[in-house]
This record gives sequence, C-alpha cells and structure tokens, in this order.
Amino acid sequence: MATDLIRYDVLTRDALRGVLRRVLTDAAEQGLPGEHHFYITFLSKAEGVKLSPRLQSQYPQEMTVILQHQFWDLIVTDDHFEVGLSFGGIPERLVVPFDSITRFFDPSVQFGLQFETAETAETEAEAPAAEPPATAKAEAADDNDNPDGDDTNPQGGAEVVRLDRFRKK
Repeated sequence: MATDLIRYDVLTRDALRGVLRRVLTDAAEQGLPGEHHFYITFLSKAEGVKLSPRLQSQYPQEMTVILQHQFWDLIVTDDHFEVGLSFGGIPERLVVPFDSITRFFDPSVQFGLQFETAETAETEAEAPAAEPPATAKAEAADDNDNPDGDDTNPQGGAEVVRLDRFRKK
C-alpha cells in the first residue's frame, strides 16, 4: 500500500473545521439565521479549553453546548471560539479551541460533522466500549431539540460522517 505523503486526512479535517469556523464567525457577526442552532461537543480537558471549575467537575471528559437562544459575546479566532452561556442560572464564559471539538450538529437542517482528535483516537484505542459523554445544556435551549444531547442521529434523519471511514486501513 502506498504512503499518503499529501495527508489528505489532515487536509480534509482542516477544511471541515474551516466550515465550522465560518459558520460560527457568521453567527458572531449577524446572529443565527432562521431556525439554525448548533450543538457543539468538545473534549473538556483538551489543551486550551477554559471552563469554570464547576463545569469542569460536572463534565470531566466531554461536554456538549447548544448555541441557540441565549448566548452572548461570541468571539471567533483562527484557533478557538469564546462564548458566554448560562448553566443553572449561572453565567459562564467558555473558551473552546477548534482542535478540541469532536462533533458539530445543526438540527434545523440535519447537518453534522464529526472530528477525530489525537486525544479521541488514543481514547478509542484504549477503551473502545467507553460510556457516552455527559452533555451540558445551556438553560435557554429549546427542549424539543434533541434533549439528551446524542447528536449522532437526532430525529432519525442525518448521518454524521467520520473522516476515518474514508481512510484505507
């Protein structure tokens, strides 16, 4: 088998993260259009993630946030986004590097992306039968949209495509 010296997997992952960055940048500048809203899952202990100690203890491995009705000060840079959300009536400021994001889903149009990070690849190799991650939900999110935070196939429609599906093993 030939060695992939171009690293198509890395190029594809970076391009898809670019889609996520662009969507968040547009939301920061113009707000969310129509019924669009986002479920964003990230590794809570990844390098560069900033959470309060309270949230870190509640979601020690992975956390899903929903950007829908009430979020504030969304700032998007080349390598991360920052956002204000309220959890249990307590305002929190989160910093989330794009490299820490494992899943993105917009249930209004059944669009989803799933990313494999270096940390998730190691975790899956070590413990393939791990328990599902905990999900955080900002209190202003609409409870009718995927309340359990399982964004792999919400409302029975979309399929989240994993990049490694296309790699030769």
